[in-house]
This record gives sequence, C-alpha cells and structure tokens, in this order.
Amino acid sequence: MSREIIQEVVQRSLEDYLNDLGEQRPSNIYDMMLATMEKPVLSVVMERAGHNQSHAAEMLGINRNTLRKKLQQHGLL
Repeated sequence: MSREIIQEVVQRSLEDYLNDLGEQRPSNIYDMMLATMEKPVLSVVMERAGHNQSHAAEMLGINRNTLRKKLQQHGLL
C-alpha cells in the first residue's frame, strides 16, 4: 500500500466525519485526527516489533521514552 492510498483513506474518512456532523460546527479536528490515528499506528507497530519498545520506537522514528508515554496515554501498556 502506498502513502497516496493511506492519504486517500484518511481524507475520505475525514470528509465522511464532517459530512456526518451535518450542521454541527466541528472543533479541534487536528488533535482529534492525531489521537484517532495514533492509537492504531502504535498498536500495529508494537505488534510488528514483537512488542519490543526499542524496535517499535526505531520503526516510528521516535524516542523510546516518548513511545512509552504514548502507549500509556492510549492504554496500550
């Protein structure tokens, strides 16, 4: 799967979300999108890394401590 396909899926999902809101005014979309996407990304990468936080952090390009904090925030630890 290419980046373009992932971007298309995210774009369609956001458009659907906004359409579902109807007349309601959206707010905090950026934070909502990051939080919504972050949990499954972390989950899949941790699975792929065999739950090795050091390997997962390397795959994600983030510090291991940052990864651990994010895992805790999302209830993945």
